[in-house]
Formats: sequence, structure tokens, C-alpha cells
Amino acid sequence: HHYYSNGDSILDVESEYLLTGRLKRITGIFVTLKKGHQLRGCIGTIIGRKPLYQGVMDDVINAAVKDPRFSPVTRSELDKLKIEISVMTPLEKVADYTRIRLGIDGVIIKKGVFQAVYLPQVATETGWNLNEFLGRLCVKAGLNPKAYQSDTMDFYVFQAQVFCE
Repeated sequence: HHYYSNGDSILDVESEYLLTGRLKRITGIFVTLKKGHQLRGCIGTIIGRKPLYQGVMDDVINAAVKDPRFSPVTRSELDKLKIEISVMTPLEKVADYTRIRLGIDGVIIKKGVFQAVYLPQVATETGWNLNEFLGRLCVKAGLNPKAYQSDTMDFYVFQAQVFCE
């Protein structure tokens, strides 16, 4: 059981709400908070560690207060925030990066200790072509922008079902 405290009382989510099998399935999720068109927080895991309902509850809070790139969300901002939830499919290794489908596939690149991820919607939102997308992903990982062309780079793809307010 997962209990959620709102400060006044403790809610036993599993007894208060009808949770379908899909909501109880362990799956990767990301929660993205936006204020207008500006990113305000984004936290999650590609590979699931918790049931979907629990991961969403935890990562909405984590995105609001634990994203190191931003100061914690304040009470006065709550009305201005939009929540986007991305539910992940399992990872699939891809041998040839040219098979990556922009806007459909999220991508993880991995080379030794370096790795980075972009959700599928990044390509759609930025308008980058595949080379720009992979180049920026390499830079995000701390690598040279052309590192994706190396034989020692591993590529993993996943898809995400995205829900927005």
C-alpha cells in the first residue's frame, strides 16, 4: 500500500481509489512541470521502479521540489503550472542510430560512464533534425557533439504515452 499525506490526514490510495491493473503495473514515468512555455521541473525514470500510480504521485512532488536546475515551486505558482506525465515503454537497443524515429522514439545514449536521455517530445518541440538531436544529446551527456557517430556508442529507444492537463 502507498500512503500519501496532505499534511492533515493520511490517504490510503489503494483503498480510497479504484486502481486498475495498468495503474499498478511497474513502469517508467517522467513528470514535466511547465509554467507557460517554460520548463519548471522534470523528474522521472525511464525504467520503472514503482507502480504507475505511486510513481506519478512521487514524481509530481519531486519535479516540483527536487529538480536541481530550479528553485522549489512556491504555493503562489501552483495555479500557473501545467503537469505533463509521460508513461514509458520498455527500452529497446538499436544498432543503427539512423533508424531512430524523431518525435516517436525517446533516446538514451550511453558511452562508458556518459549517458543522457531525451523524451520523444523533445524533437517535436525543438524541430531539430536527427543529427542536431543526437549532437545535443551527446553534449548533454558531457561528450563531443559528434560522439554519436562512434562505434562504441550505444543507443536505446523507448516510446512514451503523454498525458497533459
